[in-house]
Amino acid sequence: MLDVSQIAKTYPTPRGPLSILSGVSFSLQRGDAAAIMGPSGAGKSTLLYILGGLEQPTSGTVALDGRNPYALSEKDLAAFRNQAIGFIFQDHCLLPQCSVLENVLVPTLVSAPSRSRLGTEQRARDLLAQVGLSDRLDHRPAELSGGEKQRVALARALICKPLLLLCDEPTGNLDQASADVVASLLLELHRRQETILIVVTHSAELAARFPLRYELRNANLYPVSA
Repeated sequence: MLDVSQIAKTYPTPRGPLSILSGVSFSLQRGDAAAIMGPSGAGKSTLLYILGGLEQPTSGTVALDGRNPYALSEKDLAAFRNQAIGFIFQDHCLLPQCSVLENVLVPTLVSAPSRSRLGTEQRARDLLAQVGLSDRLDHRPAELSGGEKQRVALARALICKPLLLLCDEPTGNLDQASADVVASLLLELHRRQETILIVVTHSAELAARFPLRYELRNANLYPVSA
């Protein structure tokens, strides 16, 4: 379960504190999928980074599976992010010098003991098969299309079996056909893995595919009815 309570985020400015988030509260269960929309600058990415343990809130609490990431030491927080949270960004963030298979395996390099390497590599191959890239394992990112790169990023985000999958504009840089493919794979793999899925997006079409929808405006989060 993801439990978010009274999250606030402010930044100092020469004219005084700038409030980006104020009193954001919501809860999601394993298997839930939610889309968050809102205008540019509303704080969508900031909220996502707070949920992912990347940026500490000014106040409020985040609990994932009963654990508050911001109560952990820096080392334990890094391990928690690696094991419990998967990230997909608008820019795929693949390592250009690594093959597709190696890119998917990168998160496991600090988490998987040597005795489980074989099983981890098989999981990476299985995930790449599920996103339709079995014939691209040895390719470098420069040899892939934008949609293929984002499918590699999806497989990489799921390699450690995270409970929470966070996506920041995952189809924002893709043409419509590629965006449709990535969105379908994202939702299908989410269902198979039973993650908690949160996507922030400007795309009303992508958001419409999610059973739960929110809008971030005036520094707070509001449910959107179907």
